Amino acid sequence: MKREDWDARYADMGAVTALQPNRFVAMETAQLPPGRVLDLACGEGRNAVWLAAQGWQVTGIDFSEVAIERARRLADARRVSAEFVVGDVFAIPLERARYDLVLIAYLQVGPEQRSAVLERAVDALAPGGTLLLVAHDLRNLTEGHGGPSSASVLWTVEEATDALRAHGLVVERGEEVRREVEGAPGPAIDTLVRARLDTSSRDS
Repeated sequence: MKREDWDARYADMGAVTALQPNRFVAMETAQLPPGRVLDLACGEGRNAVWLAAQGWQVTGIDFSEVAIERARRLADARRVSAEFVVGDVFAIPLERARYDLVLIAYLQVGPEQRSAVLERAVDALAPGGTLLLVAHDLRNLTEGHGGPSSASVLWTVEEATDALRAHGLVVERGEEVRREVEGAPGPAIDTLVRARLDTSSRDS
């Protein structure tokens, strides 16, 4: 989808104040000590704002101006501080080795862009930092419910874990998970990967 399509989609959504974090983001970050977090393709900020409320220093990036405006409104409504930036996650400059957590949640792009965003995410991780990926899984197309209808934008656990291991990360969790979908006859299938950049994996 183009930027204009996402702008229109977010503009048609309901009240921003009702947004809650993704259940897997909340679960997988619950035991992490708060630090700096980068939310790539943050959308309307539901995960970023929740993390800010848990004490994280948050930067969220998305190319949709409408989404970023909704994210800022949500942060104001929840009375938390978070930085939201309009920008292309494939082109905007990112500080190297800065973030204790990099989050990628439901980014819908093709294979080459998936590889590129993972590389950028790893480069932004501080030593010992965590990369968390939650995405629509390829099997959701045939066995799950909801989500994109194009196989080209769907992830697999193997794709993500192989790429992250190739970049020197330790995969702590990599599996398909089920997520209930309101009004659907069954759950959606997501890719969930949590990986850590070992402190010895990066030159000082």
